[in-house]
Amino acid sequence: MTETTPTTEAGPVTPRPERGWHRWLRVLGPLAAQLRTAPLTLTLLAALWIVGGATGSIGDGPPQDLLEQVGVGLPSLEASHWWTPLTSLLWCSGVGAYVVTSLVLVVIGPAAEQRFGSPLSAALVVVGQVVGTLLGTAAVRLGIAADLGWTLDIQDQIAVGPAVGIFALGAALSYRLTVLWRRRLRLLLVLVPLVMMLYVGHLQGVQRVAGVLTGLAVGALLHRRLPARPHAVSHTEARVLVALCLVATALGPLVASLYQDAIGPFNTLGDLYFSHVPSAEEVTAACEESVQACARVHSVQRFFDSPGRLMAALVPFLLLVLAEGLRRGLRLAWWITAVTELSWIGVLAWLLALNYNDFAQSGGTSLLFELIGESLLLPVLMLGLLLVTRQRFGQRLPSRDIRRLAAVVGGALLVTCGAYVGVGWLVRGQYEPDATPGRLFAGLPSELLPPSYNDLLPDYPIAVGGTAQALEMYCGVVFWAVALTALLLAFRRPVVHVDAEDAARARGLLTRYGGSTLSFISTWDGNHYWFDEDGKAAVPYRVIATVALTTGDPFGEPEARQRAVGGFARYCDARGWTPCFYSVTPDTLSAAEELGWRSLQVAEDTVVPLPDLAFTGKKWQDIRTSLNKAGKQGITAEWWSYHDAPITIQDQIRSISEEWVSDKGLPEMGFTLGGLEELEDPAVRMLVAVDADRTVHGLTSWMPVYENGAPVGWTLDFMRRRSDGFRGVMEFLIASAALGFKEEGARFLSLSGAPLARADRGEAPTALQRMLDWMGKVLEPVYGFRSLLAFKSKFQPEYRPMYMVYPDPAALASITRAIGKAYLPHLTPAQGVRLMRKLSS
Repeated sequence: MTETTPTTEAGPVTPRPERGWHRWLRVLGPLAAQLRTAPLTLTLLAALWIVGGATGSIGDGPPQDLLEQVGVGLPSLEASHWWTPLTSLLWCSGVGAYVVTSLVLVVIGPAAEQRFGSPLSAALVVVGQVVGTLLGTAAVRLGIAADLGWTLDIQDQIAVGPAVGIFALGAALSYRLTVLWRRRLRLLLVLVPLVMMLYVGHLQGVQRVAGVLTGLAVGALLHRRLPARPHAVSHTEARVLVALCLVATALGPLVASLYQDAIGPFNTLGDLYFSHVPSAEEVTAACEESVQACARVHSVQRFFDSPGRLMAALVPFLLLVLAEGLRRGLRLAWWITAVTELSWIGVLAWLLALNYNDFAQSGGTSLLFELIGESLLLPVLMLGLLLVTRQRFGQRLPSRDIRRLAAVVGGALLVTCGAYVGVGWLVRGQYEPDATPGRLFAGLPSELLPPSYNDLLPDYPIAVGGTAQALEMYCGVVFWAVALTALLLAFRRPVVHVDAEDAARARGLLTRYGGSTLSFISTWDGNHYWFDEDGKAAVPYRVIATVALTTGDPFGEPEARQRAVGGFARYCDARGWTPCFYSVTPDTLSAAEELGWRSLQVAEDTVVPLPDLAFTGKKWQDIRTSLNKAGKQGITAEWWSYHDAPITIQDQIRSISEEWVSDKGLPEMGFTLGGLEELEDPAVRMLVAVDADRTVHGLTSWMPVYENGAPVGWTLDFMRRRSDGFRGVMEFLIASAALGFKEEGARFLSLSGAPLARADRGEAPTALQRMLDWMGKVLEPVYGFRSLLAFKSKFQPEYRPMYMVYPDPAALASITRAIGKAYLPHLTPAQGVRLMRKLSS
């Protein structure tokens, strides 16, 4: 093969970060372009609104006589209107349905037409609409035959709307998406119609659920396989999915509460979730009961005429704020959510117990059990999901932020409760009957809970004067506005180390004096820091069982680094820990050998000098080929920080990473291997390969290696490539990074250590080293450490051994377990079995 010259020797480009509305334009631009090339979507949108306008159906849906002719339901099908499953496509039930359906169509339609083509997409909509409406209506018929009370209430309903077919199209589309969006889309497509069916209970909801099931079945046939078993989920995506489930539990009952005629089976106690103003019948009944009950119901009516009515939606507001905390993986959000769900279960159980006799007399034991199941199922399932995924939520807020949050929330509680009791006592004559401090204290729960809970609370003074009414209306709203805002701001702050001060101090030492090529990983969350007496050297470590496992070499002043090994060993000995320096350089090895420690090579660092780097000669042929092919295909390399990257690039990076994790079937490794969370550090640079359509083909991340306060080298960490992207993308990205770093004046780049792999130096291995080599060979089919080392050899690196040093050979078993736990902290038993199967196959 003849030598070719690279088409470009230029380094990567550095686009200008997009801020504010520019980022949203980048997102909306491709959507608008897709919409212009989606004739089915545009046609259905136009037909929907034109037909609706021509028949006067946009405001409140089709007139009754027209509805009976074009809508689908048991009455129309029994009247032999066989065409109604198809004609129901062209109308919606009201202006809200027209708007929501159009938005869903704009999101799903163009994506489906791009992957299926317009003719097949049209067929999927029609098939989904027809089959879904028929199956949904048949399910209602079966419910009537089984004497299910809820289905008896909707047997006369007639439904219209293309959402059934659109949801079926989305379900079929999910088979053509990446793992990340396949999982998210299916979750939303199942949860939204299911929650609406269970809480609103209309015929349309049943038909939409049937439409989703139809779409999944048709998609499986088109894809020629059944839905695959659940893929492995990364930590980040697991948090997103749990947060989405909590959002569904918040918004589903809320939307149902806004329906005046919601009759879903789970909507029995919906008023406790979203409070409603008392009806005229409820006011009359309360006034017939007693003077006190009459005063309370009128007080609630007055409350709904003030800004205090925001308290009606307190429960869903709280759950939505907690969902943001869960999305960020915060342990505090997990605890508050679990306590909230437990409290909700307790309130519902208490209410059912209080009304046991009434329920038993009106409907018998079967009705009581039905109410228990309907009321408690959703919070019990959500609590179970939280318990199953609890290990995913390990991010902790700094102690300073927790103290600040507690002070703000506690202060707001003290001020509002103090105002209600203190000012209320000063104007005690404005209550009926006159207020006393004891009665005002008893009324505090009525201020802090939604209005619908008033009937469950003890008697409290009813405000009749202006000042007293203001206290009644605003104290609870002010407290919860402050509390929820403070909670949301705390959740939105960047998550830092448990001991932020030590982390900042260690980072200062690392930046000033530098360290090894892997020292930057010591800044990752999960590490603690030991400092010598003079504060001139630091050792990052984590304690697993009784093993203090370090992350790379000590760093700090050169003279202090050598002393740090012995100092840290004494620190561990005083606490009963076994020290183990992991992935260290020969400098740390020599200091440990002076203490009589043992050593073992555990990885091979690969360093590429940059000053004289030139991709010439036969040995660089593969690299030049990748550069040439990338240039011909219009693929360029762009520098970004993850935070400043456009939303479209961030989303593709998450999708590519999730696909990689799912294909492995095992959790992401940690410890010395970074993931998405580590990309968010502003000091980390990200090199992304994108084509002319802004499709991301792959990415690499680079950690700085400091000296005298500035980066002099860079270490490769995160590598991901699109499964169907440019095949030489990793070679292209690493070569492009090398050119860029060389141009900036960097001295070297490290391709990082390859664990359980080493270069052959002709040395006779020890028995322990042979066992480690065997482990690397066994794990090769799963993690490919040796293949990774072979791949890095394309860049003609200098090989530098990395060692594990330890004081006591008798502790090797516990050290091995600690290292395994550090790399795979979230390995479940099922994943362990799967790993064993892969290794034995």
